[in-house]
Order: sequence, then C-alpha cells, then structure tokens
Amino acid sequence: MTNVQKEIDRRKLDEKLPTMPWFVQQFIDYKLPDLSPSTLLEYLRDYDTFFSWLRAEGLSVASTNAEVTLIELEVLRMDSVTAYRLFLTTKREGANSRITVSRKLSSLRSLFHYLSQIAEDEDFYPLLKRNIMAKIEIKRTHKPKDTAAKLKGKILEDEELLEFIGYILEGYAVDVEKNKQALYSHELNKERDACIASLILNSGLRVSEIVNLNLDDLDLNNKLLYVYRKGNNDETYKTPVYFREQAKDELAIYTNLRQTRYRTPKREKALFIALRNGESEGSRMTKRAIQAMIMKYAKRFGKPYLTVHKLRHSFATDYYLQNDIYKTKEQLGHASTETTEIYAHLTDKTMSEAIERRNEGTGS
Repeated sequence: MTNVQKEIDRRKLDEKLPTMPWFVQQFIDYKLPDLSPSTLLEYLRDYDTFFSWLRAEGLSVASTNAEVTLIELEVLRMDSVTAYRLFLTTKREGANSRITVSRKLSSLRSLFHYLSQIAEDEDFYPLLKRNIMAKIEIKRTHKPKDTAAKLKGKILEDEELLEFIGYILEGYAVDVEKNKQALYSHELNKERDACIASLILNSGLRVSEIVNLNLDDLDLNNKLLYVYRKGNNDETYKTPVYFREQAKDELAIYTNLRQTRYRTPKREKALFIALRNGESEGSRMTKRAIQAMIMKYAKRFGKPYLTVHKLRHSFATDYYLQNDIYKTKEQLGHASTETTEIYAHLTDKTMSEAIERRNEGTGS
C-alpha cells in the first residue's frame, strides 16, 4: 500500500528538480531519506524565490535559476541577505508572516550548511568556501504561547463544533438558494462534506491523512481509522486513530452513498470521493479540494479564517479539556509535547472564562 499524497508530491519534486542548479539537486538527494517529499517541495519553492530574487537584483548573471552558480552564493554580502529579508517581509502579493520568513531563511540555511559543511568536491574541499547564511540569526518565532495567542478566537469552540457540521448539512443551502449551481453541488456533496468536517472535528486528523484514507482503513464499529502518520517513515505501518462517537453517524451515512452517488468504480480504494465535472466516475478527493471546500463553508458560516488545519486545532483544544497533554499528543500524532502545549495555553484562557461565566451565573 502506498501513500497517495506522498506519490503526488514525489512526482512534483521530480518535475521541479531540473529547474534547479545541480548543487540543489544534490542537496535534495541527500535529504530524501529523512524528509517527506512535501517538505522538500517547500524547500524548492523557497529556493525558487531566492534565486529569482538574486537574478532580478543582478546578484546573479544566470538567465535561469538552474544556472545560478556556487561562486555567486559564495560572494554574497551581509547587506544582500538583509535586503532579501526585507523583500520577503514587504513584497506586495501578501507579505509573509514572521513565521514564514523564518522558515524561508531556515531552508536557505540548511542548503548553505550542506554546501559548506557536508558536500565536497573531487579534491575533498567544501563546495561552498564561505557560508554567509551562518551569520544569520533566526529567531524562533512560534513558541506554543504565541501560536495559542494567534489562534484565540479563530477556532471553533464548545457548541460551534456541532453547529458547523449542521450548517454544512442544512444552513448553507438556505444561504445560497438563489445560486442554482452552488445549490446543485451542495445537494450532491453535503453528506460527504459534513462527514469530512465531522471526522476532523472528532479525531483531529491532518488534511493529508484524510486524503490518504482508504475505505478499508475504516473500522466503524470500533470507531477506529488506520492512518499513515506524518513523521512515521515506516510505510508498511498504519497507526490506529480513534474518532469520537459524534462522527459515527456522518461516516455511516456517507459510506452508504459513496459508491452510488459518486459512481465510484470497484477498483477505487479512497474513502473520500469527488465526481468532477464531465467525468463519468468518481476518484479520490485531492488535498486542495478539501481545503477549498472547508473554506467555502467557513466563509458563509461567518468564520472566514477557518481552515482545515484550524478544524484540527478546534478538535485538539476541545479534546485537551477532557484529557491530558500526553493523550492529546498521541491522538494528534505530534512528535513532541512541545507542539501540544499550544492547547494548554489556549485552554487556560477557556477555563478561566468558563469559571468567570459560572461565577456570574451563581451571583457570587
């Protein structure tokens, strides 16, 4: 059994690599055993931005990114790197957040470190004799407390979890009743869409994990899913992940109509199916489609900042209130409890607010 999203990303990686200088290709080969294709694709996007900027600024005479040379990287000055940082934070089409800038600089640091400390030429000398990026201090920006502060008010809390699923099933149709096409599409997909939202809000799965689910990964009676977990490089092993009782009904309804409504061929193993315009049979839903779908409902629901990942945060916060940090870490598939601490910070606030409300109610 293979991991579908991984294969797609791997293919994209192979397509994009030839547009990069030879030394980047070498770096990616070096990193392949340790990092997922989707992480490496992010690296390539970051290098793409950087090399294009070097060429636009006249810091490289290459006519394509693939022709950027090691010498050009070697003679970069500190003020050039500062200028690049400025470019990242101020470029017009949506300035990057601090976290994104840190990540983009971090992926450059990884490349420069490899070229200056690990890779060598035929005479055993480093490929890069001088590493300007080693001088760049990258401040760690996403402390759990900061992340929690950013999420506050941007996730679903308490009754909203159920309300959102109800909205997908019924409320949305009322809001788009004048739009024939939107109405038709909603009528076709509402059970599936509610099922996906309910599953994330009741299990905390990542979008990539949802995309990769196959029908036979679902054990409805035991409320279990078998999932390829991020960071677990053993492709043969799927982790059992529980989902809460609330998602059981939506899953039962959707799986009953999965084959007929989406004209799903027997050979299609995917749990979540889309029937695309002009196609005669259904096939696996893509990551993009799921993200766009959640955003479509979120906007109408009056929470335009909701994304698939924020649904995962919503589940985690809710779950953490009833369980401890270790159980929450396990359920979410986090590599360390540090990531899980976000929910401790989020719920501190929720708890204190709940206590305030309770006090107001008793008049004490």
